[in-house]
Amino acid sequence: MTAETRARAEDGSHKTVFYGALHDLERIVTTHLFVICPTNSGSTFLKNVLATSRRTWNLLPEGRRVFGAVTPRFRNDKRLTGMNRLWGARKRWLDVLRDPAHYDWPRTRAAWYFQAYAYDPLAPVFVEKSPSFLLIVGDLARHFRNAKFLFMVRNPYAVCEGICRRRSGRWDLSTALEGERLETVAARHVATCLEVQRRNVEAYGDRGVFFTYEAMCREPERVARKIRDLVPELDDLNLRQRLRVRSDYHEMLTDMNARQIARLDPGQVAAINAVLGEHRTVLNYFGYEIMDPGR
Repeated sequence: MTAETRARAEDGSHKTVFYGALHDLERIVTTHLFVICPTNSGSTFLKNVLATSRRTWNLLPEGRRVFGAVTPRFRNDKRLTGMNRLWGARKRWLDVLRDPAHYDWPRTRAAWYFQAYAYDPLAPVFVEKSPSFLLIVGDLARHFRNAKFLFMVRNPYAVCEGICRRRSGRWDLSTALEGERLETVAARHVATCLEVQRRNVEAYGDRGVFFTYEAMCREPERVARKIRDLVPELDDLNLRQRLRVRSDYHEMLTDMNARQIARLDPGQVAAINAVLGEHRTVLNYFGYEIMDPGR
């Protein structure tokens, strides 16, 4: 195996890819940058655009999914059955994901470094994105050198629609739903994420920057400047790119809220409202409002 591999980039050009297994990332990496964002809220696009920078080391899967990482395994832990993308909805799931005993950060960091890739072997910034890590920002701050955070949220109705559309008909949800509507459970998950994210922003704002998905789509240059102010090494960061995000999104950065929210019928909106209505304060904190089911 050689120290470099020629690979085709998303933009069609060729870039030389370097792998962490062949470089001393313990010495090279000086900043750990975590994308802290609820599920279905634009974090995959943000992670992928950060990966185009020559200043970053990156992982193909979410950090929690990397082989060798010691974190709660959604598919292997019976206590987490059915909760992927819905982990904020049940206390028993939250308890598992918040328990420090279920993480081994030295082993996890070693696995991440070994499987990371970069377009410059001296890239100083390591990027990681796992939505459930929104629950353990304090642990990340303690266990990773110079940890910094990108805090992002998205309109909760668009998030709920994305969760429901992706899960409906694809998995047996009986364990997760416990007799409730999928929209209800999704809304409870989203409300939990917003409540926790508010605490994250207030407690770790000096280590990060906050912006919404809507702002990232509407003003990508301004948001990119905020990120560069936090991490000056990212001097080539460009959010206005055409990137693939899963199989159903391969275009320039675009606000998908309107088309997703339009898919919700009045009954779904009413079910979501029944949950979000109890969390108006945190919705207002982030600039969101309860939606009229009739629109």
